[in-house]
Amino acid sequence: MDCIDFTDLKEIVEINSWTNNKSGVDCHGEKMKVWMKMLGFESEVFERTEIGNHLLFCSPTVKNQPRLLLMGHLDTVFPPGIFEGFREDEDWIYGPGTCDMKGGNFVALSALRNIKRECGEIRNIDFLMVSDEETGSDDSKLITRQLAKNYQACLDFEAAGADHEVVNGRKGVATYCIELKGVAAHAGNNYLQGRDANLAAAKLLILLTELSNISEGTTVNVGKINGGTSTNTISPKATLMVEARFTQAIEQQRVLSAIPFMVENHGIEGVTANLSGGLQRDVMIPSPEQQQLLDLLGQIIGYPLKTEQRGGVSDANVTSGAGLPTLDGFGPYGDGDHTEFERASKSSFIRRITEVTAILRHFNQGS
Repeated sequence: MDCIDFTDLKEIVEINSWTNNKSGVDCHGEKMKVWMKMLGFESEVFERTEIGNHLLFCSPTVKNQPRLLLMGHLDTVFPPGIFEGFREDEDWIYGPGTCDMKGGNFVALSALRNIKRECGEIRNIDFLMVSDEETGSDDSKLITRQLAKNYQACLDFEAAGADHEVVNGRKGVATYCIELKGVAAHAGNNYLQGRDANLAAAKLLILLTELSNISEGTTVNVGKINGGTSTNTISPKATLMVEARFTQAIEQQRVLSAIPFMVENHGIEGVTANLSGGLQRDVMIPSPEQQQLLDLLGQIIGYPLKTEQRGGVSDANVTSGAGLPTLDGFGPYGDGDHTEFERASKSSFIRRITEVTAILRHFNQGS
């Protein structure tokens, strides 16, 4: 395989599929439905009103044989008019989603097409495509977690590492909103009658930040804080937006337990607190079962896959957290993702499609 026709990739890259653009995300999904139907897949549509529909493409099942789940997302991060279009030169493909992750979806699609041509039928390989990964998969993660129990292994098609590493570990992430309600009072005449929400926010800012444990890979960041009404008024309200990330399950549990306790016990009398949010994605931790999958894939393709761990999250966190052996990073190598300089390497597409074709050939029960 020394050349690739990128026509279909161009077609989906030119569709604006910003997460909040439901019509665009669904248009991307409709293209995939047509192509997957041609390969013999049935489509299960999880219809949504505010975001794009989630899609599960199912091949026929051979009982008592391993089932493989492929995973991708339909959405990108760019609103209409920000970064659009498709272009290429000798070495690179440029455009929104070329590496994150329309390029990865194209790798999976191309490998499945190869298997269809070779074997005539595809079995026991399904493909889940969600519409809200870029905003945290708050809706789709429930579906993903439920589906994970039906499979023996999962490959996610986020971008590859610079040396074509696959991802065997990702930080978990939790996000919170803390709303504080105090009592307003004139700061000059009635200072003691006020109940300062800003003071509670300041104390919580320090306490929450001190939960970080850099040596263990745990960070807690109060990324946004708002409060008060004027300089001469004791603040009646304040809001903190908090993100926590962790690389170990024990640290995840420590932080998730500590934050509600700190919010409830902030120490400023007369200020009430409301905490919303929580765990967004479980930490993805290397496991013996995952290593067995990695060893198997190395045997299939004829050489070991390099691995790396990343601070960013993906839907691989969800399947891994559900106990499904998962590896991520099977898309092409690229850079500039989430910026107007996003691009993906043409040679990387060739390598990844070749590797994934070999893997799918092994798992396919239609041959």
